[in-house]
Amino acid sequence: MIVRPSLTRSIPFWILLVASLAVTVAGAAIVATTLPAMIAGLDDQTATGGLVYGGQSWITIGSGLLAAGLVGLFVLLALAAARSFLPVVKPTADAIEADDAETGDDTVLVRTDEVVPARDEVPAAR
Repeated sequence: MIVRPSLTRSIPFWILLVASLAVTVAGAAIVATTLPAMIAGLDDQTATGGLVYGGQSWITIGSGLLAAGLVGLFVLLALAAARSFLPVVKPTADAIEADDAETGDDTVLVRTDEVVPARDEVPAAR
């Protein structure tokens, strides 16, 4: 088996997190700034065509960005939940030494056959 690094040490994990948060915040900011201006202009009956029709377009774009960012965050949450179900693999000393002899680098993936459950399992009383 190959030992995988933890999810928090994965660069794609952090890229997904940062990108999802950035897109969510950008979409929320567009909606939060455009909607009150459009509502105020319509209530005061001073709204121009550009404010009304342009505002609708900007709110549609902002809500699409907001939804895409939230989907990214849900994917991130599902990925973290799925990763928690994978077993933790404990490398053996023989596997580490064999891997060091092959590559000369101890930061590469380690092969082992010993699998340790992710959680401490308590046997059920019978």
